[in-house]
Amino acid sequence: MIPKKRILLGVTGGIAAYKSPDLVRRLIERGADVQVVLTAAACRFVSPLAFQAVSGRPARHDLWDEAAEAAMGHIELARWAELVLIAPASADFLARLAGGRANDLLSTLCLATEAPICVAPAMNRVMWQHKATQANVAALIGRDVRLLGPGSGSQACGEVGPGRMWEPAKIAESLLDAPPNAGLLAGLNVLITAGPTRERIDPVRYLTNRSSGKMGFAVAAAAREAGAHVTLVTGPVNLPTPAGISRIDVESAREMLAAVHRHVAEADLFIAAAAVADFQPVEIARQKIKKQGVAVKLDLEPAPDIVMSVADMAKRPFVVGFAAETNDVEENARAKLKRKKLDMIAANRVGDGLAFDCEDNALTVIWPGGKAEIARAPKVEVARELVALIARRLPPPPGPARRAVRARRTPAAPLSRNRSRRSRR
Repeated sequence: MIPKKRILLGVTGGIAAYKSPDLVRRLIERGADVQVVLTAAACRFVSPLAFQAVSGRPARHDLWDEAAEAAMGHIELARWAELVLIAPASADFLARLAGGRANDLLSTLCLATEAPICVAPAMNRVMWQHKATQANVAALIGRDVRLLGPGSGSQACGEVGPGRMWEPAKIAESLLDAPPNAGLLAGLNVLITAGPTRERIDPVRYLTNRSSGKMGFAVAAAAREAGAHVTLVTGPVNLPTPAGISRIDVESAREMLAAVHRHVAEADLFIAAAAVADFQPVEIARQKIKKQGVAVKLDLEPAPDIVMSVADMAKRPFVVGFAAETNDVEENARAKLKRKKLDMIAANRVGDGLAFDCEDNALTVIWPGGKAEIARAPKVEVARELVALIARRLPPPPGPARRAVRARRTPAAPLSRNRSRRSRR
């Protein structure tokens, strides 16, 4: 959440601009003061007068407005804004923003402002997926520009796919409404693993799995929403870093193990959502193994068990594991919970169109003496429910903070039987 009230709404050229007057209304309903700035292309889709009618302020659209610029109006706007929101953000504007261009009023004030910038992309699916657009988006995310969407669905051009601007209500809620779990993990340090690992066979080949990392990244975003300081250790994935999260990229299970143990001493909570390889080659060939028309024997050994290594620590955080199972999900998860001495485990069925390569998931969450089901839903929603369950099970920290932390959690939820052990750490 960004609890800002003075919002400068930038509207760029695209058919989704017809939604922007409704967005103004939604923001004002939540207490925001909205100033609209349009690009020349946006004026061809929606009249500046329409925005004046809903915002109560004349919409700005000309960098060369003599009356406004007599007092350096673009600098004044840049300083006035507590948040800059570009919705819709066209492919062209994303490119200009990434390139640091300042050739119209909106791009100029984006360069001149010190306020946070959010963009809600809207474009054809092919334009969104083009490498140039993705490179621009990656550059903007690297500069802490917050990405809102895009969504996926039918488009004005008649095609179907990613590139739809989020609906105005969703944008307004994302910016100005408190997230569902606000404060549940306030002040806690959370360490999370995500994605697959790659175990090298030779310089060009490796063993891996189908994990996209989306569930782990969703859990990281949900923990950040809940107020935690989040460090995310991720295997090779093609995902943007959620806002406000420290990210560490690794490749192999050994590298992930090392990264986890560099940071775990500071963690209050460890969530092992990564799909770490179970096996790794005993030896890595120095040169590419040539195809010779005969069978090749590959000797494998167990890869490091990262979650167990953390659970075995004398002074350990609260440990949550994941179990991806193709059969006997609950039975296998309970065995893993006990065998690895975890505080909680989140289990899900994979394969046959479930979990991998999907935008949604469902979990069976188990802890000593209890169980909860999280129904199939988008992964971000599943992650929020999981974080809420974890927060209820976490024992409150010792000392003066105990009463405040307990008050933030749901009173009816019993605390873990590991509470006494945790409080002695």
